[in-house]
Amino acid sequence: MVTVISGTNRKANQSLILAQHAILAFQKGGLHPVKLLDLQELEGPLLIQGSYSPEDQSAQVKSIQDSLVIPADKFYFVVPEYNGSFPGILKFFLDACSVREMKASFAGKKAAILGVSSGRAGNLRGMDHLTGILNYLNVTVMPNRLPVSQVSGLIEENQLDDERTRQLVSDHILDFLQF
Repeated sequence: MVTVISGTNRKANQSLILAQHAILAFQKGGLHPVKLLDLQELEGPLLIQGSYSPEDQSAQVKSIQDSLVIPADKFYFVVPEYNGSFPGILKFFLDACSVREMKASFAGKKAAILGVSSGRAGNLRGMDHLTGILNYLNVTVMPNRLPVSQVSGLIEENQLDDERTRQLVSDHILDFLQF
């Protein structure tokens, strides 16, 4: 199973649009099942509940970890640029999953990263930061990471409207399926 992770909890974000397109591309590539983990769905006082011990992990994080993280063989991260890196909620989520069943969640798995930004660099720095964290968790990251720049100009009516970008995402996913 591949879990596509939309790496922000910001409402009405553009990363989710690319994540949804990625799911379609995985399905066209013949891979089933593929599931979406949308960090917008995280609710409540996750930071207050002390998710740094297995006993204190929130029920919602535990449920997501058990259904979308542990069963996954591969992760496809769609990660926007926030302040020169990636969203803190994604780091928090990875940290929360690492305190319970860390090996089952991450060890020996593979990941690909698609970076999203409204600027020119497509979140290159954030993809580097995330790669380091995933490597620490014993996840092998595909070296071919995909930066998507000036994303606002590629989306129309909540759809990825740029043919070249759609093809780049599809090619990236085909490479990842072979990885």
